[in-house]
Amino acid sequence: MLKGGGIVCAGNWIVDIVHTLDRWPAKSDLVHILDEVEGVGGGAANVVLDLAAFGTGLPLFATGLIGQDRHAGTVRRACATGGVADTWLIDSDAVATAHTHVMNLPGDSRTFLYHGGANDHLTSDMIPVEDLAAQGARLFYLGYLNLLARLDAIGPDGRTGAAHLLARARAAGLVTCVDLVSSDGPGFRPTVEATLAEIDYLFLNEVEAARATGLTIAGPDDLPGLEAAGRALLAAGVARAVILHSPAMALWLPKDGAAIRQAPDPVAPADIVSPVGAGDAFCAGVLLGIHDGWTPLDALTLGHRAAAASLRSPTATGGIPPLSHLMPDIPVRP
Repeated sequence: MLKGGGIVCAGNWIVDIVHTLDRWPAKSDLVHILDEVEGVGGGAANVVLDLAAFGTGLPLFATGLIGQDRHAGTVRRACATGGVADTWLIDSDAVATAHTHVMNLPGDSRTFLYHGGANDHLTSDMIPVEDLAAQGARLFYLGYLNLLARLDAIGPDGRTGAAHLLARARAAGLVTCVDLVSSDGPGFRPTVEATLAEIDYLFLNEVEAARATGLTIAGPDDLPGLEAAGRALLAAGVARAVILHSPAMALWLPKDGAAIRQAPDPVAPADIVSPVGAGDAFCAGVLLGIHDGWTPLDALTLGHRAAAASLRSPTATGGIPPLSHLMPDIPVRP
């Protein structure tokens, strides 16, 4: 592995309260909560804690906006437990820390009841990308686009706040990596389109790819549909690669060159505790591969293995083992 470097993880910091239900209720119905567990979630939080769990010694930089409340304490304790410095996490007494009630049906689905709180007030000028680049970081990850209200907003120049933030990161010498969220609304596609020109690597799933492009994707195994959407996003501005992931496959589409496809090893339904955080675990694995110059196939392999490990935990980041377990043939960073 390469020495030095580092990854900045900016964006959503959320406390997830995960409720495992016996069934999904009908309107006005009562169902039982079989289990409840609390953990940190959101793109920036999940990815940086997963990267820390790999145990490589890679410098990691967590940044974003939280409140000064009980949930903020949960965030800072998670960082301390994971060995992630929270120096660049900003707190405010004017807003609440974002939190989500996650309704989980084992082996079926999960539903998110979300309060945006501090995440909706994060602005470009709050993130000191120039200082972070001066610390030696190489990659700047932002997650999730379309779940950061002020960064998602399109200004008079036709660009989002996120685009301006990413432009600053690039100017400081950082490679930009952006992850989308599976929200549904009229602003989804315009926000993506107004940000694409400042993205080096774009991560998204099949649902997000369809919403971002307006193209039809028949399902998670629709290879032609996935590739068409990925190529459209590259043509619209993504600079280096679009990385698509679905339960059936991962697809690495470089700006120039052939698509690289890989299917994950199957996970038995009985082993799936919760799908919360699996996409972020995949992203963390691929980011590590990008940072350290791995082949796309090796990066996708780590992404799949990290996602599979995440499925076996009730929280978004609790199930990630060290890199030496996931990729025993890759030497651990000294």
